[in-house]
Order: sequence, then structure tokens, then C-alpha cells
Amino acid sequence: MKPTMKLVVAILFLALATTNIKISFCNGSTYNVGCIDSERQALLRFKQDLKDPSNRLASWSNISDGNCCTWAGVVCNNSTGHVMGLHLGNPWFYGEEGYEKSRLIGKINPSLLDLKHLVYLNLSNNDFEGTRIPGFLGSVENLRYIDLSKSGFIGMIPHQLGNLSNLQYLDLSYGLPSLYLENFSWLSGFSLLKHLDLSGVDLSRVSDWLSVTNMLPALQVLKLSYCSLRHSPQLHTANFSSLATLDLSFNEFDSLLFPSWVFGLSHLAFLDVSANNFQGPIPDGLQNLTSLSHLDLSFNNFNSSILNYLYKFRRLEHLLLVDIGLHDMISSALGNLTSLRELDLSFNRIGGRIPRTFSKLCSLRSLSISNADLSQEISEVLDIFKGCVSDVIENINLRGNQLSGHLNNQLRQFKILQNLLLDSNLISGHIPTFLGELSSLQCVFLSNNRLNGTLSEIHFTNLTNLLIFLVSGNSLILEVSPFWVPPFKLIQILGLGSCNFGRQFPSWLDSLKQLELLDMSNSEILDTIPRIFWESHRQLIDLNLSRNQIYGKIPDLKATQLESLDLHSNYLSGALPSIPLSIHALDLSNNTFNGSIFQFLCYGRNEPNYLMRILNLRDNFLSGELPDCWMNWQNLLALNLGYNEFTGSLPASMGTLTSLRSLHLIHNKFFGPIPASLQNCTNLLAADISGNEFSGNIPTWMGDRLSRLVILNLKSNKFHGHIPAKLCHLSSLQILDVSNNNLSGPIPRCINNLTAMLNLSKATESSIQYLSEASFGLGPVFENEIIVTKGKAMEYSTILKLVRSMDLSGNNLSGDIPVEMTDLVALQSLNLSHNFFTGRIPENIGAMRSLESVDFSGNQLCGRIPEGISSLTYLSHLNLSSNNLTGKIPSGTQLQSFDASCYIGNDLCGSPLTVNCTEDAPIPEDEEDEENGEVEWLYVSMGVGFVVGFWSVIGPLFLSARWRYKYCYFLDRIIQKFGCLY
Repeated sequence: MKPTMKLVVAILFLALATTNIKISFCNGSTYNVGCIDSERQALLRFKQDLKDPSNRLASWSNISDGNCCTWAGVVCNNSTGHVMGLHLGNPWFYGEEGYEKSRLIGKINPSLLDLKHLVYLNLSNNDFEGTRIPGFLGSVENLRYIDLSKSGFIGMIPHQLGNLSNLQYLDLSYGLPSLYLENFSWLSGFSLLKHLDLSGVDLSRVSDWLSVTNMLPALQVLKLSYCSLRHSPQLHTANFSSLATLDLSFNEFDSLLFPSWVFGLSHLAFLDVSANNFQGPIPDGLQNLTSLSHLDLSFNNFNSSILNYLYKFRRLEHLLLVDIGLHDMISSALGNLTSLRELDLSFNRIGGRIPRTFSKLCSLRSLSISNADLSQEISEVLDIFKGCVSDVIENINLRGNQLSGHLNNQLRQFKILQNLLLDSNLISGHIPTFLGELSSLQCVFLSNNRLNGTLSEIHFTNLTNLLIFLVSGNSLILEVSPFWVPPFKLIQILGLGSCNFGRQFPSWLDSLKQLELLDMSNSEILDTIPRIFWESHRQLIDLNLSRNQIYGKIPDLKATQLESLDLHSNYLSGALPSIPLSIHALDLSNNTFNGSIFQFLCYGRNEPNYLMRILNLRDNFLSGELPDCWMNWQNLLALNLGYNEFTGSLPASMGTLTSLRSLHLIHNKFFGPIPASLQNCTNLLAADISGNEFSGNIPTWMGDRLSRLVILNLKSNKFHGHIPAKLCHLSSLQILDVSNNNLSGPIPRCINNLTAMLNLSKATESSIQYLSEASFGLGPVFENEIIVTKGKAMEYSTILKLVRSMDLSGNNLSGDIPVEMTDLVALQSLNLSHNFFTGRIPENIGAMRSLESVDFSGNQLCGRIPEGISSLTYLSHLNLSSNNLTGKIPSGTQLQSFDASCYIGNDLCGSPLTVNCTEDAPIPEDEEDEENGEVEWLYVSMGVGFVVGFWSVIGPLFLSARWRYKYCYFLDRIIQKFGCLY
């Protein structure tokens, strides 16, 4: 054989051998050489520091097989036997059923240093229990691949990792609870690094992140999401031009301008800068990035229209523009993005219609344009996608628009559709029966439309993959056989609120063993809840059976996994049920539960209920004293015990509810003073203890300690003493009601410190709606309050955030109405009736332009009605009756339109009263002489009259004590009227 031929054969042989080694390494083939004994011992020491609940490392043993190259997760070199890779990442993803059990738990043993040839290390998704990433990893010098993501490390990432000059892949992402860095300088030596993921690592103290990464010439992937980055320095040129993936999402950049250096990354295929509060128009420089396949600009504030240059992005597959301030119509140019697989334009103000050009998006898998004010027939939308799009689309999300019309046969063409989200629109008519033919459907959202008609078994015939089905908030009737077995065995969320089930509780629910959320509220059920329902649905997390006619008793629920239970507005009776420690929100209001709540709150509580946030027991027949064990419920946000028959004083342990924001004890029989321990509830926003028999002074600490109060209702109790001036410290107060008590003294002149009544504060508005953020499955839970305004009691709920009201009526308050009160220009309802206020109505009451209701009746106010009151253009209720007001009623459209009874009991004249106002007539000239002639006789008669009158009055005063008393009372009234004139 010629030398040349021998050389070729030798090269081919070596190439084949190299290929075999590579294949053996990658695929875990059988090794010809056993592992090195020192490395086997190192692995066994590594295992000793780990707990292995699922026995993933069961093969790691000298007994079973001494060849460590055959152990699970261990990869060796085929020819030398050296350990080259440890594939010990958790095989289950976070949230999956086996995730918790399959984690390795413990710490990393230094024995890894004995694996001199280790190239690959993957310990991701395990739990290293808050230990630090060991610095000795920087001495495993051959490492090229490190993945420690989602493994529970804490502390500063060790700079010793910078010694790994061969490193190509580094993933330390989401190392919660608290991984951090102070600088990037140790990364500067990674000349071979291609992949860097530090997402979730705290980089708030790092300022050199951009300058260092810009010096990494091989870098292709840079992920710094959720890193608390604040500084966005500018670059003249981007040296890491090989970068293909850049993720800077969810940071806190102090610059509001989009970083211009990004426009120089011509090879960029993946760009995610979502949630960074960038502002201004969408930058034109983006059109340079024509290689993009993934673009996410979501959750910024660009305030722009969709730019037509997007049609240049021929490779674009994912375009996410959620909540970025888009306006105008949807650009038809988007139809040119024929490679598009995912399009999300949700939460913008784009409106209008989906363009016909979308019919060309033949690769589209997912379309989301929710909460965007689209106004279009749903049949037209389906017609646009009936061609090539219907063959490939899997997700249609058009929630929260103004889509109207009927669902028609076009929907039948979407054979592989998995998610159909059309809730909160104006869609009407019947749900077509062919919905049951779409066997790929997993999620169907049709809630809160105008659908009607019947749902029958045929609607669900082939929906075997259904996981979520929501049709609540329509006018549907569910007609199925009592023996029906639903085909959707795996369903997890079922929303049938406002569907008519008939009278019986549906027995077909028993076959749905995976059900976690069930809503059958307002469904006209007149039945008991069968015991088998509770036994077969222990896995339920969220259950809503409210607003039915369900009766009977509720069994012990401690064995369930319930987190939210809403049974309000039924006819349930008996004692309150025992509840599981997992529960977050419980609403049993408006039923007929009775008896003490001692066992419910206290019995068997060996451990506190830290999860409970909302407890509503309003409108029942619960009685007795409140037990003193509220320390077991310290994380409660809202407590409503109103309209029951509780009695006694409030227990001191209620002061341990330091997270409490809403407290309602209205209409019970509580008595005694407000316990001082309640001053510890410093987070209170709403406190309503009206309709009880609380007594004593209003505590001054309310103004100091409960400084966040928005609603304070002390109505109809037995409080006495003065209104404490410290209540003026409640700057967020919107509603104050202390009516029908025994309060006395003046209104504090600091009343104008209630700044929430001076202007409409957005912060105060949001705080009144706090429960909607923490409803835990109960739906939007709004604070509600009964307010006497416009002469009648009115209940406010969803618009309570807009109400400003003050009611001091039915007390013994006195003095004048302080002029400072007229500074409360946002006040809408003011009731000072049935007190002993004197003096004039403040002249500048017209400055209170938001007033809609004013009641000053039953006082001792005097003088004229101020002219400025006629400028209260929103005034729709006025009562000034039973005072000492005089003069003409001012002219004004509102004032003359009120009933005359609003002014009776005064000395008033003018419309709408029948008493006319007359001026003094001028004296005629021909009568002047006659009057002069009578002057002398006038003086004579005055002298005689003085003598007679003096003894007629003074004489009886000397002779009768009764006359003396009446005369003093008469003088007091005269002086009072005289004071009104000045």
C-alpha cells in the first residue's frame, strides 16, 4: 500500500474512532473501561451530603455495581474511564406533580475537586437549602458547562468562578431566595463563554454589566431578566455582535429611553425588553434587526401606533406587544408577517377590527387581542381565519372586547383549536352543538356574554381533553340526564354560574375527580348538598355555590383542600362547620347559621390559621360573646360579623389582628368601650361598628394609630363627650359617620385637615378597593357601606371609592358651623341635622361645589341663607327646616325646585314657599305734614305708655317667680336673634 493511501486510511480510522468516542459520550453507550476508583469514591462522598427522597441515586453504590460509569446521571470518557459529566438536574419541571419529591436536597461536597476531568455539571432544579455556591467550583478547571439554576442557593456568586477559562455555558438563574452580585469584573476572562443566564439574580448594585459583557466576543445568549437592573449605560458600538438572544425583561432601568446600542446587534434573533417602563414612540432603530424571530416589547409605555415597517421582519415568529400604549387601528401590514406563529396585542387601545390581511398568516398558532376594544361581529372574525389559518391555529384569545353577533358554523373548521377565549364580550344567541366536535379543545371561556338557550350532552360529546370550561354570567339552561357521565374526566375548572340546573344538586359532578375550581352560583338549586359530594371532591380548591336556595347543614370540612369557599345567600343552617387550615377566604353570609362561634374559632386550634384572609359571617343568627382567641387568625385582612346577635364586649385579642384592613361589626349587641388593643390594628382602612351599644368617649388614639382609615362608622351607639380633634389626623378619611350618639361640644376647627375630602386622591381610591386584589377566588370583593344621604339610606359598593360623606346628625353638638368646613370641596354629602348648632350658615358654602346632599335641619341656625348656596349645581337634596333662618330664599334653579317642607319652621319667604317677600313702601309727600303735627302727641303718649308699661311688666315680676322665669327665657331668645344680625 502506498504511503499516501496509508495516511488516508489512518486519518479515516482516527476520524471514525473520534466519532465513536463522541457518540459514546453523548448517548451513554456501554463503556469499555471501568471508572477510576478515586473518582468513584469522590462520587460516593458527594452523595453522602444529599437527601434523595425519590432514590434517583439508588445505583450509586459499591454493592450494586462498582463501575460508576453506569450510575444514573454519570457520564464517563469511553476510553479513559474518567468522569466527564454529572447530569443531576431534577427531571421534573417546577410545579409538576413529581417535582418536590424528586429534588436532591443538601449541599455540594468538595469531593467534586477529585473529578479532574469534569466538563459538564448540571444540578438544576434541586434544593441546596440556602447554602452558598461553593467557591471551590472555580478550581474544577476543565468545566465548560455549569447549570445551577433554580436550586435554592443564596449569597454572593463567588468570583472564583472567573478562573474557569474554558467555560462556555453558565446558568445561575432564579437561584432564589437571594443570589446577588456586586460587579461583573470576574466575568471578563470568559473569552469562550457563549451562554450566560443570571435571570433572577440581584444585580441592583452592578454598574459594569454592559461594559463587561460587551467584551465577551463569543457570547450568543445573554439573559438578565428580573435582575433589578437600574443603570442602562449607552454604548457607541456593540462588540458582542454575535449575540443572538438578549433578555432584559422585568428590570427597573432609570433611563426611560430604549437602549440604542441594541440596534447594532444585527444577528439578534431573540429580543425581550418587556416590563421596563420604556417610554416614547416605538424606536425606528428596531427596523435594523431584520433577523428577529422573537420580539417582546410588552408592558412598556411607548404610546404609539403599530409601525408599518414590521412587514420587513420576514423571519418574525413571535410578536408580543402587550400593554404598551398602542392606539389607532390594527395595521394591515401585520398580515405580511407570514412566518408569524404567535401574535399578542392585548391590553392596548387599538379598537376597530381585525384586518382581512390576517387571513394570510398561515403559520399562526396563537392570536391574543384581549381587552383591546375590538368592535366586530364574531362571525366576521371567524370568517377571516377560515382558510389556511383554521388548519393550524391552536389559541384564540379575544377576551374583554365588544365582539357581538352569534357563533356560527365557521367555528367547526378549527379542528386543532385548543383554547377558545371569548369571555366578557357581547356575543349572543345559542352555543352551537358542534362545539362538541372540537376534540382538541382544552380551554373554553365564554363567560359574561349574552348567550342564551340550552346546553345539552351533545355540546360535550368529544370534549375528552377539556381542562377549563367557563360559561358563567349568561342565561343558559343545562339539560342533561340524571345519569349522564361527562366525557371530560380531566377537567380542573368548571364555571357554570347563572346556569339553570333545575332544582336538584347535579349528581354527575361525582365523576369529575380532578376538579379544583367549581362555580355553580345563582343556578336555582333547591336542594341539600349530598355528603358524597364533599367526600368525592376533597381535592377542590375553590368552590362557589352562592345565591342558590341550598339548605341543610355543612359537614366537617377539615379533611378538604379548600382555599376559597363561597356559600353566601342560601338557607344553610346549624353550627358553623370546621374548616381546613388551607382556607384563604370563607363567605357564609346571608344564611341561617346559629349558635356560638367558639368552636369554629378556638376549638382544636393547636396551630394558628396563617392563611385565612377573608372571613364573612354577616347576616346570620350567630350569638353569644366573641371568644378571646383571635390570635389564631393574625393574617386576616377582612372580617365581617355584621347583622348577627353577638353580645358582650370586644375581646382584647382582636388587637392581634394587625393585618386587618376591614372590620364590620354593624348591628349586633356589643357594648362597653372600644378596647385599647384595637389601636394595634394600624392597617385598618374601614371600620364599621355602627348599630351597637358601645359607650364611652371616642378614643383619641383612633386619629394617631389608625392613620390609614378611609371609612369610620360609629353611628347609633352610646358614645359621649367631644369629637376628638385628633380625628383630624385621618387625612385619608372619605366617610365619617358618628350620627345618633350623645356627642357634645363643637366641631373641631381642624376639620379641614381631612385632605381626602378636599380632593379626589387616586391613592385613596385604590385603597378602598384593596379586597379585589386579595379575593382568593371570591371574585372582586368590594367594601360596602350604608350611608344616609339625600334623606334616605343607600348602600354603596362598587362606586364606594368615589363617595365622600360626613354625618354628625342626631347628637348634642353645639357652637357654630366652622368656616373651615367649607374647605372640604370634595364632600358630597353633609348632614348636621338635629343638633344645637347656632350662628349663621357659612357664607362661602358655595365653595363646596361637590355637595349633592345638605341637611342642617333641627338646629338653631339663624340669619339669611347665603346667596352662594345657589351655586351648588350638583345639589339634589336640601333640608334647612326647623331653624331660625330669616329673609328671602336665594334665587337658583335647585333651591326653587325643592319641596317647601325643606324650609318650614323658619321665618323665610319666597319661592317655593307661599309667603311673598315685600319691601317697605315709600311715604307719600302729602302725608308728611300730618305726621309732623302728630309728633307732639307721640311724645306725650310715649311718657304715659312708659309708666303704664313699666309697672305692667315689672310689677308681676316682683309678685310671681313663674313670670320672672318666662321673662328671662324671652330675653335669651331676643339676644340670640340679635347676635345673628352681627
